[in-house]
Amino acid sequence: MLIPTADFLRISRGAVDDSIAQNLNALVTPAKSGFDPASTSIRAPRGAVRQIDPRSCQTFEDKVLFPSWQARSDVLTYCAYVATSPDPDDPEISLRAAETEQNREHVVDERLDPYSGRYFPREPRTEKLALLLRQERSVEKIVRSRTWGLVQERCGNGNFQDAEVALNQWRRGREDPRP
Repeated sequence: MLIPTADFLRISRGAVDDSIAQNLNALVTPAKSGFDPASTSIRAPRGAVRQIDPRSCQTFEDKVLFPSWQARSDVLTYCAYVATSPDPDDPEISLRAAETEQNREHVVDERLDPYSGRYFPREPRTEKLALLLRQERSVEKIVRSRTWGLVQERCGNGNFQDAEVALNQWRRGREDPRP
């Protein structure tokens, strides 16, 4: 469960968010307005970025960006459900119980060994998954923020809303049955 989830998230981020500049550049269609001979007489500064047609941006957001984010959110939500559910098939449950029992019987003399009182039980798979999910949610938040900043910069969106706010608006728009 852990590896396929992490692979899916990594591949999904690589396909959309990690290559956001290339994805946005692909939306620019310079040939649409025709060739301007004057464009070759002036060198464009390196940092100059072309604004993208708002309709292309909206289509990209609706068809590529937000569905990708939604899919990753769905995976994280499902995994969080699994991480908070009991795990009856945990292969190490009896081993952990034996270690805990052995630790209870352990005689501690901290004068002889100050570290002998330490006991670090094995973590169940669900706790490992929960830790991974916390890390992945943090990564997701950072990636979305960076991606959304680039989208706003290139698409010229006047609204400076948060990435999560934009995603939630998109979700509400999908649920809104418009004629």
